[in-house]
Amino acid sequence: MTPTGSDVAPEGGLGSVLKRGAAISALATVLAQIITVVQTLVLGRLLGPYEIGVFTAGSVLVSGLVVVAQGSLGHAVIQRERDLEDAANTALVVTFVTGLVLALGLAAASPLIGIVFHDPRVGLIAMACSGLALLHACTTVPDALMQRAFMFRRRIVIDPTVSLIFAVVAITFAALGYGAWSMVIGTYASTVSWVVLSWWLAKWRPLRGRFSVRMWRDMARFSFPVFLDVVAERAREVLEQVLVGRWLGGSALGQYRYGYRIASLPSLGIIQICSYILFPAFSRIAGDAERFRSAFLRALTWIWFAALPVAALIIALAPSAVPLLLGQQWQPAGRAAAAMAGIGLGVALMSAAAEAVKGAGRSPLLNWMTALSLALGIFLLILLIPFGLAGVGVALSLSYLTVGVLSLGLARPVVGVSWRELLVCLIPTTSAAGAALAVALPLERLVSSSIGYHGPVGLVLLTVQSGVLIGVYVALLMFSPRWRTAAGEVGRRTSVLIAGRVSLRQRGGEA
Repeated sequence: MTPTGSDVAPEGGLGSVLKRGAAISALATVLAQIITVVQTLVLGRLLGPYEIGVFTAGSVLVSGLVVVAQGSLGHAVIQRERDLEDAANTALVVTFVTGLVLALGLAAASPLIGIVFHDPRVGLIAMACSGLALLHACTTVPDALMQRAFMFRRRIVIDPTVSLIFAVVAITFAALGYGAWSMVIGTYASTVSWVVLSWWLAKWRPLRGRFSVRMWRDMARFSFPVFLDVVAERAREVLEQVLVGRWLGGSALGQYRYGYRIASLPSLGIIQICSYILFPAFSRIAGDAERFRSAFLRALTWIWFAALPVAALIIALAPSAVPLLLGQQWQPAGRAAAAMAGIGLGVALMSAAAEAVKGAGRSPLLNWMTALSLALGIFLLILLIPFGLAGVGVALSLSYLTVGVLSLGLARPVVGVSWRELLVCLIPTTSAAGAALAVALPLERLVSSSIGYHGPVGLVLLTVQSGVLIGVYVALLMFSPRWRTAAGEVGRRTSVLIAGRVSLRQRGGEA
């Protein structure tokens, strides 16, 4: 692969590429999420809250250091219009050196992490996880080049494979009695596979360009606000885990981790399906004001449409579903997940807005989101943590939703949309989801008090209630002329796609 400024010449136009990319990303995300859900359930039963908590505490700094190692230079590579080979080589050198330094620093600081959590095992796990910062740094450039070139093989191959390798390795070692170390081993196995697959699929080889300090400074000017935003997010996550671990205990930290993972499922789907294609797409069309505006409103509408029913399902069913699937010992995680349901909704708003801001080259605006996220998140956490995991969940939900609304306010003048247009995108689906939740909550309470959730019957009851909520949501949206038109358009496109596939197979059979 030789990246150039015109390395993408989409057949059928950018719109066709994005639709195909969204479909591929959705398929890859569904596969990866199915694997993730299965391994979450199995590991939860095999390890229990305390062992999960030990791993969470030991890896508490890794996610933050991974972001520092990557330095957000990948975003600068994606947006780069010229000298792409030099930019890629410059980013590779900087991220590799940074990852190496941070890995050594984390290894040296690991005993302090054990002291903070009052557990020497935590310090040992922190030392063992230090190499992950370097491994993640090695994926930055090939991943960015594939995203820039709309190479969707990265989505359909890497994500499910990485999830599957972690699940198989971690579950195997957990069954053999390795405890928290099974997750360490699984994380290394999946990350190494990520590095190998990224370089193999990108087909890019370094040293075709040259390292340039001047170019690094130029790229850093664009990526630094993005870097600050992600670092602040990770710093807040680290502080949350430290406070939960010290204030509420190690088992509560395990409950927090699983509650957070469940509540974050819609946000992970949004990021993996939408952000991967939105940023490079917005970067290409930012110069066409009307096209940029229309694309932003469409993206926001569909992201919000997808995020709302998942959040409603988490609020209504997580308190019953989590202990049914993981065991009664995980009941606090179910309640925590319900309280954290606002995370996915906040990320939905932030995802569309932040990608548009970055695509337009206005990344310094992200600093406002960074400041509010860090200040408000910490304040609410300290204020509400005395109320336990439910208080922590409410703090997270309020923080994410507030920053999401701010992100729309920041993106609005950049994209050229009015508040009225934004409300037209958001209100119909919000009203439908609220009404569906109002139906689902009393139904769940009735079933819980009269029948309860036990074994296969409990799974059937949860499935039926999920169907009721989704059915009410979709049915109410059909009262909106705008959504009836959208549904008709989706149906027509699906029919055309199916007809095209059938015709292609028939021609192949005749040949």
